[in-house]
Amino acid sequence: MSEDMDDADGRLARIERLLQSGERGLQPAWRRATRGETRWAVTTVMLAAVALQLVLPHRLVLLRPVWILPVLELVLLAALVASNPRRVEPSTVWWRWLGLLLIGVISLANGWSAGQLVWDLVHGIGGQDAVSLLRAGAVIWFTNVIVFALWYWESDRGGPMARVRGQQQYADFLFVQMQSPDMAPPDWEPEFLDYLYLSFTNATAFSPTDVMPLSRWAKMLMMLQSSVSLVTVGLVVARAVNVLR
Repeated sequence: MSEDMDDADGRLARIERLLQSGERGLQPAWRRATRGETRWAVTTVMLAAVALQLVLPHRLVLLRPVWILPVLELVLLAALVASNPRRVEPSTVWWRWLGLLLIGVISLANGWSAGQLVWDLVHGIGGQDAVSLLRAGAVIWFTNVIVFALWYWESDRGGPMARVRGQQQYADFLFVQMQSPDMAPPDWEPEFLDYLYLSFTNATAFSPTDVMPLSRWAKMLMMLQSSVSLVTVGLVVARAVNVLR
């Protein structure tokens, strides 16, 4: 009798495993629970954003001395890396807030620099050297690309930790691999470099390219990035051309 019950339990366990494997086969990787992405890409780009702030002219920096914000950002980044050195995986809610704080600090610093640059150009201040002007504009523009890539990555379907758990089934950004799963590996899901590409193309084309925003907040965030990029590039290039003439 006990042997029959053991056999029945074994069959039920095998059936359950088969059903689970079938569900995994039907669900794309970006909709189910998976391992967290490796941390190297987002950490490297954050370090690049910190380094870019150090080469800005002092008049465009939010706080003095100029090393205060970069040091704060490095401390926050070190804490995040220490929490999960290899992968971005679920942890306590405090680590997510710490990551959002770091992105917010970088955003605030670059937003101040962009605003100050626009103010200077409108009032004819600090725009006599075309090379320095183009360098400052390029630093702010590239940092802007990084900042919005971080916001896209941190917000899409609840952020990287929520995506690991497969909590939200409706995407905020529609990537090509989601529309054509046969053109991608079965375990494909968007990672930070995909959001960096999204941010770069949106900043250069001033509109979506092959990644489409689906939610309203995603559309508004992309519209804001395009506006900032357009104003920065337009004013800096126009002023530099006038100086070169």
